Amino acid sequence: MSDKSYLDWPFFDDRHRQLQADLERWASDNITDDHHGDTDAACRDFVARLGAAGWLRYAVGGTSCGGQYDVIDTRAICLLRETLARHSGLADFAFAMQGLGSGAITLHGTPQQKQRYLKKVAAGASIAAFALSEPNSGSDVAAMSCAARRDGNDYVLDGEKTWISNGGIANFYVVFARTGEAPGSRGLSAFIVDATTPGLEIAERIKVIAPHPLARLRFTECRIPAGSMIGMPGQGFKIAMQTLDIFRTSVAAAALGFARHALDEALRRATTRPMFNQKLADFQITQTKLAQMATGVDISALLTYRAAWQRDQGQTVTREAAMAKMTATETAQQVIDAAVQIWGGLGVVSEHPVERLYREIRALRIYEGATEVQQLIIARQTLSAYEQEVRK
Repeated sequence: MSDKSYLDWPFFDDRHRQLQADLERWASDNITDDHHGDTDAACRDFVARLGAAGWLRYAVGGTSCGGQYDVIDTRAICLLRETLARHSGLADFAFAMQGLGSGAITLHGTPQQKQRYLKKVAAGASIAAFALSEPNSGSDVAAMSCAARRDGNDYVLDGEKTWISNGGIANFYVVFARTGEAPGSRGLSAFIVDATTPGLEIAERIKVIAPHPLARLRFTECRIPAGSMIGMPGQGFKIAMQTLDIFRTSVAAAALGFARHALDEALRRATTRPMFNQKLADFQITQTKLAQMATGVDISALLTYRAAWQRDQGQTVTREAAMAKMTATETAQQVIDAAVQIWGGLGVVSEHPVERLYREIRALRIYEGATEVQQLIIARQTLSAYEQEVRK
């Protein structure tokens, strides 16, 4: 049973504590990782059930559009992701992608776009996807080559996107493309592209070590109405970064959920495994490992919920979110690896809880900004703050 004392920290209000308790009860009764190998069907099912239960309302902003609040509550998002991830990586994925995939519409969509898309996202009736990465443009968004040219009342998209979560099952994609208003990142724009639009095809389904719906998309003379643009021409980079700023902290929360699950599994094994006339937990070397794991979990939680709280206070959290994401994902990898070691041979048996966690955590150190990118962000923000202070 995971430690819940962190809920007493001053980062949270009573509504957050109640939210976590309610979700914990629901998840215990409704979530299983047994999806019989059909990842697409399982993800669709999770989206539908999360929507029917009301949890997806937290993933979108605007009460008139189906959201729980007018502004997305970052602490609520993080508590939801942590709790879901502790129960199932795919359930967390299904929830998170509804938020990330529609986040640009929440932040910059027109009233018509919000009404058309967000209500269905919140209800679990429509699956969203966020299409930013390309074969030669991942962390370096400014190197994007997918292009959208204006043609009368339409835009025509040509190019590819890859590593697109929900690719192949999404009902619509928020696609970022080069429109050429300025060089580099200043010449990008964001569009909503329905999955049935002619010229959009699923070029490849991508299989990864922890099964999630992923795909490479190809756009060939893909014509969409000019009204499908989100925000203004040339605002795409800003829109993408603002969307990622909301959900980057929640990636840390998901990693925290995985780490808590791993620590629980390690404690269960250590306190019940007989060895040399005592329990595995009686050995000092085991206690040392458990101490490191527990401390890492709390460090991650403190950084994660600090960033979430600061964002909910209206503060810019680029640096704090990067710290949380980097620390929580790297720490979770270490905690899960230690849990596998404590379980010994059983820990590498396929579909054992810690073996599944071992596969789940690896991608979190890469997506929404690899650890190395987070280090660059933290360093640049720290240097900038120092230089501003020196100039005073």
